[in-house]
Amino acid sequence: MARRRTSVSFLAILVLVHLYIGLRLLPGMELGVLGMLIGILLLALSALLVRIGLVAPSLRRSRWSGPLAWTGLLAMGFFSSLLVLTLARDVLLLILTLTGSVGPALMRNSAIAVPLLALAVTGIGFVNARRLARVVRVDVPIVGLPQELSGYAIAQISDIHVGPTIKRAYLNAIVNKVNSLKPDAIAVTGDLVDGSVQRLALHTEPLARLAAPDGAFFVTGNHEYYSGAEQWIAEVRRLGLRVLLNEHVIRRRGQAALMIAGVTDYTAQHFNPAHKSDPHLAAAGAPDDVAVKVLLAHQPRSAPAAADAGFDLQLSGHTHGGQFFPWNLFVPLQQPFVAGLNRVRSLWVYTSRGTGYWGPPKRFGAPSEITLVRLVPA
Repeated sequence: MARRRTSVSFLAILVLVHLYIGLRLLPGMELGVLGMLIGILLLALSALLVRIGLVAPSLRRSRWSGPLAWTGLLAMGFFSSLLVLTLARDVLLLILTLTGSVGPALMRNSAIAVPLLALAVTGIGFVNARRLARVVRVDVPIVGLPQELSGYAIAQISDIHVGPTIKRAYLNAIVNKVNSLKPDAIAVTGDLVDGSVQRLALHTEPLARLAAPDGAFFVTGNHEYYSGAEQWIAEVRRLGLRVLLNEHVIRRRGQAALMIAGVTDYTAQHFNPAHKSDPHLAAAGAPDDVAVKVLLAHQPRSAPAAADAGFDLQLSGHTHGGQFFPWNLFVPLQQPFVAGLNRVRSLWVYTSRGTGYWGPPKRFGAPSEITLVRLVPA
């Protein structure tokens, strides 16, 4: 009953926001009666499609579920830009009204420009999201790095979100690119999927081809917990990746030892108390001769605890770099970092913009990435 009330409330908000857009844009376009009716119908259709997009991962499988998911998620992306640009237009008009600079031509032209700009941003964002992620190379300076570990490379992929619009072929291209980098180790830092093992096992199979001398590792993200974490942990293990649940492995180059540790998602305890994220536990029992400690943690906000636990480097994702403007402006409300290499005391934190995307197939101002992190002497 509570879930139904929440769903109805959200639908009501969605309708009201579309009503706001219609009231602010349609009269200004001077479309005539027929044009107004078409505009109203398109906005009503948008509200319905956005609702479908929000539940796309759970749509009942049928011949129509794929096209419906694609249409709904594209509508979500377009609606997001339409809303932001409508708000921006209103702010601009308010400023110009106060200065006495608003005329009928500006009202009409700006009303027409908003959906056209939203369409352009959505189209560019679609191309950015669907093309293969670029390789971002990052050198991380480590104080006292042994010569044997100089140049040690970890390929990081994160936030792929295999699900309604990201399927086997998309992941297969990512795996091919990662393997071509010939890293020493591979890190998959969470949010691999949006959906159950039953739905997506076929599409995550390319992960079995990930190959690196020191292995491929996986840590859970929040979306694994939305999608059945225990089942996905078992499936990822079946595919040959080492799942690190608040634990570590030691890898050696000659006499030099490197720790690769992993924690469960920062919010995991809300889904399974036994999975509470714990960097100290992940490092427990390490040999005394470990020269470098690397932590895989889905969310950047694990960093303070990782610094306390003595890690040198944390690899994270989760933020998508904001994915598309202006949502990157809101990431700092929850996370300490949006993207790139940052510092928490003696700990380096690299936050990936993600290798796939969530929800709308759209990236604008936040390109996807496959990251090659290299350890170098400070």
